[in-house]
Amino acid sequence: MDVNRFKELPILGILRGITSGNVEPLTETVVSSGLKTLEITMNTHDAPALIRRMTVVAGGRLTIGAGTVLSLNNLHDALEAGATFIVMPVLVPDVADYCAKHSIPFFPGALTPQEIYNAWNAGATMVKVFPAKFFGPSYMKEIKGPFHDIKLLACGGITPDTIVPFFSSGADAVAFGGGVFSKERLAAGQYLLVEESIKALIAGFKEALGISG
Repeated sequence: MDVNRFKELPILGILRGITSGNVEPLTETVVSSGLKTLEITMNTHDAPALIRRMTVVAGGRLTIGAGTVLSLNNLHDALEAGATFIVMPVLVPDVADYCAKHSIPFFPGALTPQEIYNAWNAGATMVKVFPAKFFGPSYMKEIKGPFHDIKLLACGGITPDTIVPFFSSGADAVAFGGGVFSKERLAAGQYLLVEESIKALIAGFKEALGISG
């Protein structure tokens, strides 16, 4: 993962429970939407094969990582499949240590100030504040007070209506998942709806930062 490239469009899509049949249409949909970064969660059936296949289909057009990495076994399976960054719902010390020692970007989950501080000190690229939707943008603003230098990724409850407040309140990045990549949409082949939803999120990010076009 090129972290600087991610910071240019700091929006992460989370794919959970997808199937092999979703890989090609989802890849083309995401590329068409303008999104650059995706994770496939390791609790998805046959996740390493899906990561490997999406990496091939994307052909360098997307940055693909692994989410819900909860053990060293998960980590090594993900890296062998081609994942270039790692996401965790919590701080998993041995996974964090390995990533830090091998310069692998990683995003551990945390919620309380102490958890956020610990995750950042473990070498996190950004700390995933999860689940952000129950605390909202105001919580992000409060956390940024004492922890101005800690990079925060808001995960949970990210919609076109909330993305602007999250970024305006200090989020350095956001992540979204089931609200856009719903099982119902994918089962019905509603990839145009997926694309439109992602474009709305990207537009919200640009609005928050005052970026035109």
